[in-house]
Amino acid sequence: MSEGLKKVYQVCEEIGRGRFGTVFRCFSPESGDFYAGKSIDKRLLADSVDQECVQKESKIMQLVSGNPNVVQIIDVYEDETYLDIVMELCDSSDLYDRVTKRTFSDVEAAAIMLPLMEAIAHCHRRGVAHRDIKPDNILFDGRNRLKLADFGSAEFFHDGRSMRGIVGTPYYVAPEVLSGRDYNEKVDIWSAGVIMYIMLSGIPPFHGETAAEIFEAVLRGNLRFPTRIFYSVSPVAKDLLRKMLSKDVSKRFSAEQVLGHPWIRREEKLDQ
Repeated sequence: MSEGLKKVYQVCEEIGRGRFGTVFRCFSPESGDFYAGKSIDKRLLADSVDQECVQKESKIMQLVSGNPNVVQIIDVYEDETYLDIVMELCDSSDLYDRVTKRTFSDVEAAAIMLPLMEAIAHCHRRGVAHRDIKPDNILFDGRNRLKLADFGSAEFFHDGRSMRGIVGTPYYVAPEVLSGRDYNEKVDIWSAGVIMYIMLSGIPPFHGETAAEIFEAVLRGNLRFPTRIFYSVSPVAKDLLRKMLSKDVSKRFSAEQVLGHPWIRREEKLDQ
């Protein structure tokens, strides 16, 4: 890690490891607080594409910081060898840990989806698509506040610019990403819809034994609500899921439309 970071922070234990570097806990004697540091070894960047991705992540994080449901960037340090990003520390369990243990009621799921969609809407208003929305990237801080994290796959889409490239995670990736066509920021809405479906049912909407089978199921996009699993899920929740998991991108809801839906707004009784 850079000398600049080590002058300001006390480096503590490693808490994660990524493709290009490590994530560690660090302490600021000045503020008395702990933070998460991500140290990227630029010598491990194989080509200019990798270098561009790493630089883009820090720029995007600085752009979307400021929303209470996005992991905040605190400092950036860079020298010839390292790029270090200091972020707020989220050391509670992530959403993946929570969804693997139980299913959620409508009320519990809506309490997660509201701040998640506010974070996604915030990013989209700034011309940023996350492109890897999944439970592992949804963290919680010490006060149990949701924080959207890991912008390593994020991309700019402003000025009407579409995106290309297969990124994301099998269960959560949108069908248009897999098809190889240009796509827009609504890929994040699809991924968030998958998360909502899993929270309410305990199973993914499109599944298979292998990655290839999962991709085939996603491309078919045959959305079902098995009665034995969804018997206690409200009709208004299913309505929102259909609008988030629409294969037709022109009919799929935007982040703002999701935020305006009755299930999110809680303007209707969820037990109807």
